[in-house]
Amino acid sequence: MHNNEHMILEEDILAAGGELVTYKKGEVIFSQLDWPRYFFQIKSGAVAMNTLNEDGKEFTQGVFSRKGDSFGEPPLFIDKNYPSTAKVLEDSKIYQLPKENFIQLLIEKPAYSLALNKKLSKMLYFKSKMSTEISLYDPEHRILTLFDFIKSKSGSTGKHEKIDLTRQQIANLTALRVETVIRAIKSLEEKGELQIKNRKVYY
Repeated sequence: MHNNEHMILEEDILAAGGELVTYKKGEVIFSQLDWPRYFFQIKSGAVAMNTLNEDGKEFTQGVFSRKGDSFGEPPLFIDKNYPSTAKVLEDSKIYQLPKENFIQLLIEKPAYSLALNKKLSKMLYFKSKMSTEISLYDPEHRILTLFDFIKSKSGSTGKHEKIDLTRQQIANLTALRVETVIRAIKSLEEKGELQIKNRKVYY
């Protein structure tokens, strides 16, 4: 498990009035257009952030599965509804801290505010980079850019790290069809860019 530099210490969340909540696989933590009321940070499990467009097509904005991963913060700062739905991918334990308490914690402990700024900046950088990739580059290049970002996010520099995304999630994150993702991954395996073991991708 890689150390998560952006996480808020569990004792600080609890001291600020937070609680640890258990969610079952498939549960929705908040829905698109809900009003933001809590800061969320994972203790264990996995959560996907999905957005439905006007055609009803689901687009994955991100998958959060490391201890200390937080999600859904931007609306807390700008008093806007959630643009995405947060759905639990496996049984999870998640810290929830009321919005007002979270803002006060950031004021009292500026180091957390700085770490959060860094995390949100990385996300904006990734979204900007992926927008360019989607408009300019072929599927294989898009997929490798996504995998590079996932590895950099976890602080990993080794070869053949497991990519914990389904083919559908990879398709959603790269604006590709699932069939295209499957073909591109097979091609990348043949070129020696990645490995496939038990249907899991290692990069």
